[in-house]
Amino acid sequence: MIGIERVIDEIAVALGMDPLDVRKANFYPADGSGVTPYHMTVTDSVIAEIVNELEKSADYRARRQAVRAFNAEHRILKKGIALTPVKFGISFTTTHLNQAGALVHVYKDGSVHLNHGGTEMGQGLFVKVAQVVAEEFQIDIEHVKITATTTGKVPNTSATAASSGSDMNGMAARNAARTIKDRLIAFVADTYKVPAEQVVFLPGRVRIGNEEIGFAELVGQAYLNRVSLSSTGFYATPGIHYDRDKARGRPFFYFAYGAAVSEVVIDTLTGENRVLRVDILHDAGKSLNPAVDMGQIEGGFIQGMGWLTTEELWWDDAGRLQTHAPSTYKIPTANDRPDDMRMAIWEKGENRSQTIYRSKAVGEPPLMLAISVLSALTDAVAAAGDYKAFPVLDAPATPERLLMAVEDVRARAATIAGQGA
Repeated sequence: MIGIERVIDEIAVALGMDPLDVRKANFYPADGSGVTPYHMTVTDSVIAEIVNELEKSADYRARRQAVRAFNAEHRILKKGIALTPVKFGISFTTTHLNQAGALVHVYKDGSVHLNHGGTEMGQGLFVKVAQVVAEEFQIDIEHVKITATTTGKVPNTSATAASSGSDMNGMAARNAARTIKDRLIAFVADTYKVPAEQVVFLPGRVRIGNEEIGFAELVGQAYLNRVSLSSTGFYATPGIHYDRDKARGRPFFYFAYGAAVSEVVIDTLTGENRVLRVDILHDAGKSLNPAVDMGQIEGGFIQGMGWLTTEELWWDDAGRLQTHAPSTYKIPTANDRPDDMRMAIWEKGENRSQTIYRSKAVGEPPLMLAISVLSALTDAVAAAGDYKAFPVLDAPATPERLLMAVEDVRARAATIAGQGA
């Protein structure tokens, strides 16, 4: 993704165009006619709409002109700005990993025990899956107890990776909960002599015809009548396949989209730099938990920013990794977070694929939004050479690399100016 975005930036410089316009010309069409290099049809492309919204809300065009005006007046400090999009495929490309299991117990007091194959590592997975079970039974999430992932309860778990933890484990947990729910509905229909469609789960209670009873009371009755209140659930992502030898197939269930505008400033004497402002609009589908997803978007972006600006790996002559600890490997800190960071989940988002409640994965895609920082730094370096030469700027764009790139573009710009004279 970095490579092709660099290509787009260089094309724009060569043609004297705004890189955003080059990017827009290369979006997959919204009508579903686009086909990837691996022969998968892109039927859910909403990137053009997202980018258009962000371009307006972030005031991108006016700010780009303001950046150019600033650069014309300042010799040492140079600003840069960039808007970059993200299209990120969701699923394991190793097809057999796209499966998940869950175990749900409902106890006679109405409390629920949940276990599934996903690993909680601070990303909010347990909360999301618990919400799914609570939603199915229409109970408060406080009544759902989640226990640590263990293959003693849910065997053969896939890795919690590929941003598919909520997608797969949420569906598995829903399937388990619905099995129990269907048993309860059948029990009520038979006991109360009402049609199944007149058994409706409401918040904390169940409507049976024209009367209502509490969820816990219903569960207690089911227990006394020997109704099974435990079930496993399973989910396998449908319709995906990929032939690695032929490099073709449908490796992804759907795509997640997003876009970011980053504005930066660099010191051309030292290479020091700072991200001044970031605007993000990200597609989370029908978000399972907007608070969790906003945290994931912010965290993913900052992680990506560190990956592209400070996290440099280097080895000594003997091949030993020297950047092996926080003292030598420069991860981003709270101080690196832009002072002005504006984020939003796309309000129109809705997954066209049948995911859990039409949500979309959020873990990894936001990391790629940080490519906008690298492109903005490239734009700032180009300003140091009066936009006459495209910067040679590797990632991570450390101060040392920025300084070398500044000196290089100035030397090439002088050569170009001399040839013109």
